[in-house]
Amino acid sequence: MTPNTRGYFGPFGGQFVPETLIPALDELEAAFADAREDETFQKELRLLLTDFGGRPTPLSPAERLSEELGGVRVFLKREDLNHTGAHKINNALGQVLLASRMGKRRIIAETGAGQHGVATATAAARFGLECVVYMGEEDMLRQAPNVARMHLLGARVEPVLSGSRTLKDAINEALRDWVTNVEDSFYVLGSVMGPHPYPTMVREFQRVIGDEARRQFLEREGTLPDLVVACVGGGSNAMGIFAAFLDDPSVALVGVEAAGRGVDTGLHAATLTAGSPGILHGAHSFVLQDANGQILPAHSLSAGLDYPGVGPEHSHLAATGRARYASATDDEAVNAFETLCRLEGIIPALESSHALAWVLREAPALPGGSRVLVNLSGRGDKDMDTILAYMKERKKS
Repeated sequence: MTPNTRGYFGPFGGQFVPETLIPALDELEAAFADAREDETFQKELRLLLTDFGGRPTPLSPAERLSEELGGVRVFLKREDLNHTGAHKINNALGQVLLASRMGKRRIIAETGAGQHGVATATAAARFGLECVVYMGEEDMLRQAPNVARMHLLGARVEPVLSGSRTLKDAINEALRDWVTNVEDSFYVLGSVMGPHPYPTMVREFQRVIGDEARRQFLEREGTLPDLVVACVGGGSNAMGIFAAFLDDPSVALVGVEAAGRGVDTGLHAATLTAGSPGILHGAHSFVLQDANGQILPAHSLSAGLDYPGVGPEHSHLAATGRARYASATDDEAVNAFETLCRLEGIIPALESSHALAWVLREAPALPGGSRVLVNLSGRGDKDMDTILAYMKERKKS
């Protein structure tokens, strides 16, 4: 959907930022609107996504998994096969191309699991731009291989030592950098969150996932899927695939958040499941907060879902009932990870494993023959150390 002129999806969205950033956001909104209508920009982006990013990604039937589940047919949109290993490259290429068009020579980004940082460093290297990536110290430990990849790509990775030293704190530092260096810097935000126009801009750069999947599904099956399932942290891969199906009422949309150790334990990142409306990182959306409005720490085994907020369009879709939001625990996600490895020969990212976990849990309750499309947002190489350590501890207990 299109937000109103002030960037609101229903009551969610807007611009809650320092006055110094308003001119930069206005400049960005105008440049993005101009680029959307410019066939030269769109053609260059399509070529980048094809020749450099590796699109289109396949739509793969998960035949052995479907047989195991008995009764439902599962299809995977293989964003894990993109260059750099995740859907993040779609948005990074779009925003860095836009930065280059605007004459910005310095790129700022934040990252949690490292995939957005790697994608942005990759795009910046492709265009010969300086790149600084903010990353929480805790996430740097969890995702050391991605830190090394960013260094190899020429980016400077700035460790963030404040707060919980995860994604929320990295975004804070990236915003501070942007406020200070707004004249020559472009902030490549990694998800459908933040102040307007970021939620719309990131969704539009990611909707290539849904547009491709919709076309591929129709060509393969002659009909649309019954359900589209995707994991949700900030929510960029989910909005990317949901966007193409919003006007198809026969297609149910399911977003799966990280329940961590269980929503009732307080150690989770299930913002739409257990949060409430509030302000975080420049937008009004659902957040995890206490009775005084203080943002609560999130928890997930997956660094990419370890965030106490969610994109405002997701809040709107939840409020209107167009999409349904559920959650899966760390344990369920690791079980789903093992299942897909064993049955399909695919190592999924921990983020994507949450979406798979919901399918594994809910399959017996779905009508027989249901066609379920899961967005496999990234590959799990980056998560191997985390998962192996988790499995080792689980065996001990």
